[in-house]
Amino acid sequence: MTALVPFHNTYRCTAADADAAQDLVLLHGWGLHAIAFDDIMPALLAHFRVTVIDLPGMGQSPLPAGDYDLDFLCAQIAPLLPDRCHLLGWSLGGLLALSLAERLPAQVQSVVTVATNPRFVQADDWAAAMPVDILAKFREVFDEDVEGTLIRFLALNCKGADTMRDDVRKLKEILYFCGLPARRALAGGLDILASADLRQTLAALQQPTLMLFGEKDNIVPAAVAVDVQALNPAVTIAVQQGVAHVPFISAPDIFVTALMDFYRDNGVVDA
Repeated sequence: MTALVPFHNTYRCTAADADAAQDLVLLHGWGLHAIAFDDIMPALLAHFRVTVIDLPGMGQSPLPAGDYDLDFLCAQIAPLLPDRCHLLGWSLGGLLALSLAERLPAQVQSVVTVATNPRFVQADDWAAAMPVDILAKFREVFDEDVEGTLIRFLALNCKGADTMRDDVRKLKEILYFCGLPARRALAGGLDILASADLRQTLAALQQPTLMLFGEKDNIVPAAVAVDVQALNPAVTIAVQQGVAHVPFISAPDIFVTALMDFYRDNGVVDA
């Protein structure tokens, strides 16, 4: 029987020396799919060969059997990665990027996380995170109304941003473009956000790493940047003003500028 493989596609770099371009892999967040990155794709393709992947059970990807946790996601995504690549992960995709970088240190050359907290929920020693009861309430409501929970979560993604109304509209369009994700994938994703703690993974990370946060993010408070820097002083921090949990949708030009500054500083793209 043929194994179920996540949907993925690789796009050729548009630069004159396209054959020499390095590989960049994009990993999306909970409940959506790779089309979320469409606004920044032209800018990325000017420098990279870009691979997009829909996480299992989301977008166009099938959902194989197995416990939907980080080990499962890594096992599904790792075979799709180029031999040497850079990872960019948003939210849940950022947790996956950190985990893959830890497991595949020779393969993963750099990591960018966007609106990702190494521990998404609060703890006694981790205050700058989502309160446990809020995520628990999302899970409780999810069990009764999957689609409604998705819509509310998308609205929370955009809450407070200067471009909130436009952002919500765009996210809803993206959500319905491929149909609703599989219920088991959504439930597993919520469980990962509730339970994953990658603080030690981040502290030990050796690859060049950028963690980008939104000033007005209601899911991952920008204040966590201080705690992240304490965990690993080598991590580059960027806080984008006026945006919430989807900075690459709210202000794609500013987002790409911060991203390319990081890649130039680390010799990934030409200065």
